[in-house]
Amino acid sequence: MSQTHTTSHLSVEYNYPIVRNFMVMAVIWGILGMFVGVYIAAELVFPALNFDLPWFSFGRLRPLHTNLVIFAFGGCALMGTSFLVVQRTCQTALFAPKLAAFTFWGWQLVGLLAVITLPMGFTSAKEYAELEWPIDILVAVVWISYAIVFFGTIVKRQTSHIYVANWFYGAFIVTVAILHIVNSAALPISFVKSYSAYAGAVDAMIQWWYGHNAVGFFLTAGFLGMMYYFVPKQVNKPIYSYRLSIVHFWALISIYMWAGPHHLHYSALPDWAQSLGMVFSVILWVPSWGGMINGLLTLSGAWHKLKTDPILRFLVVSLSFYGMSTFEGPMMAIKTVNALSHNTDWTIGHVHSGALGWVAMISIGSIYSVLPALFNQPKMYSIRLINVHFWLATVGIVLYVAAMWVSGITQGLMWRALNPDGTLTYPFVASIQAIQPYHLIRLLGGMLFLTGMCTMGYNVLKTILASKSAASVAHPSIAPSQEIIAGGK
Repeated sequence: MSQTHTTSHLSVEYNYPIVRNFMVMAVIWGILGMFVGVYIAAELVFPALNFDLPWFSFGRLRPLHTNLVIFAFGGCALMGTSFLVVQRTCQTALFAPKLAAFTFWGWQLVGLLAVITLPMGFTSAKEYAELEWPIDILVAVVWISYAIVFFGTIVKRQTSHIYVANWFYGAFIVTVAILHIVNSAALPISFVKSYSAYAGAVDAMIQWWYGHNAVGFFLTAGFLGMMYYFVPKQVNKPIYSYRLSIVHFWALISIYMWAGPHHLHYSALPDWAQSLGMVFSVILWVPSWGGMINGLLTLSGAWHKLKTDPILRFLVVSLSFYGMSTFEGPMMAIKTVNALSHNTDWTIGHVHSGALGWVAMISIGSIYSVLPALFNQPKMYSIRLINVHFWLATVGIVLYVAAMWVSGITQGLMWRALNPDGTLTYPFVASIQAIQPYHLIRLLGGMLFLTGMCTMGYNVLKTILASKSAASVAHPSIAPSQEIIAGGK
């Protein structure tokens, strides 16, 4: 049911329940997905944890972890915040509310099917696209419904201006639809098994065109839309440079599409394609840092708020990790660096500095920022628990990423070490033994981050229960002036 909220000059029935649903499910999926991640990290330290059962093997649980964290947790956070932002900045109710409800339930069904099928071994074996063809079709249908709701809301907007956050959300929605549909083309041989419609180097190229742009648009452009709304909103100031945000947008979406081949250095891919991916990856550093700087400079004159606002700390730390990850990624795309880093834990560290440091932290901060108002509460149940969560998450990320950096460089150097006669200095098992302490530190970091998510879950639950006991969910109190602040030009 839609709820009425009056702005300064018009009355609009915003659809807040759908936003609430996505926010709550983002927390639930986040806890579940990160628990699976911690469990498989523990398996690498204590292999007996797989109990010699195929359902608990690393090879089956790892794609479950990535799908739940990226698509279930990240997807719910993106859909929920985009439905909030597009309504607030366009000053109009969500288009096709029944279709929006279908999007919510359909996306939860996708997550549930992933939980069922991946541990059973039903997989296409394509990175970030492991779900089999019937689920892929469901994903496409749900995603198209999501696009209709989002762009339909923009079409019926009450403002002439389209705020930049919606540009990023829109680009993410359109591009992910194209990526998913093209990469998931398959030849089914049964209800639970299919083979890719492509073969050989072409299949690899399309897979990493999809895989890297799943990072570039799902895990970057979408969450930049989140950043461009929630950072100004939390700081209570306009974005530092609206012009820079537009330059950031066009530069990012123009360059990102070409970066995928850097995943295939020293492979059967034509050398010119590898070099093209490397060059565009290096260029990508510039617009990425333009967005980070724009976000951080929005805090000019307001840095003192970090002392008292733990939600703002989440947002600022996420920007810092965004900057670090978008410097590290182009560096790792350089062929000579990639020769050392490829297939090592360094890549795992890089992925998680982006996934935990950028994606999870910006999502957590955004959820904390808006959830109390969605349940008509003045603030979260416990600010102290938000502080605890922040430090658990930050320390956890640092331990995780630093351990993987050292582990990866150790692996790369040991694999490349040669004796004078050209034979390998170290057997492969020696590198496995050498990195065990770092895997233990990684496990500790993951456990800290998961503990932080559980803390958030408790805080969210208590906030919801407080609203239920007061029977006051009927009128969320998001200040109307905040749309003007978030939409500064």
